[in-house]
Amino acid sequence: MTNFNLTINGKTRQVDVDPSTPMLWVLRDHLGLVGTKFGCGIAQCGACTIHLDEMAVRSCQIPVSAVGEKKITTIEGLSEEGDHPVQKAWLEQDVPQCGYCQAGQIMTAAALLKENPHPTDEEIETAMNGNICRCGTYTRIKAAVKAASDS
Repeated sequence: MTNFNLTINGKTRQVDVDPSTPMLWVLRDHLGLVGTKFGCGIAQCGACTIHLDEMAVRSCQIPVSAVGEKKITTIEGLSEEGDHPVQKAWLEQDVPQCGYCQAGQIMTAAALLKENPHPTDEEIETAMNGNICRCGTYTRIKAAVKAASDS
């Protein structure tokens, strides 16, 4: 076990874990931040997406030892009141059905809009392509990203 000091959602958190532990399990099992979901475990579905220095990454494949000084943002830290433009657009466009993939979808969309505040439809589709929604709300997801880009 190794002691790691991590900056998560603006706060320093300390964990004592095996260096190979994926960030997904550090967040969920050791820190109780369960908004980040386990989907596939092989970085193919996007349910576990977090921000690492504002870039969307799959936490199931990032070992805690690779984080270093980078800042981590989870869905819980995207906004304190749940009023991030993407979160508001998600509700306005009635995106969620089962909701399981939504944290990863929102984190991917927020990273896209941080990098590109006014993406085209094609840029949205490309950025969101790696996030799977079993309920098939892709049309509403795209509409929500567009709405958030307009706010």
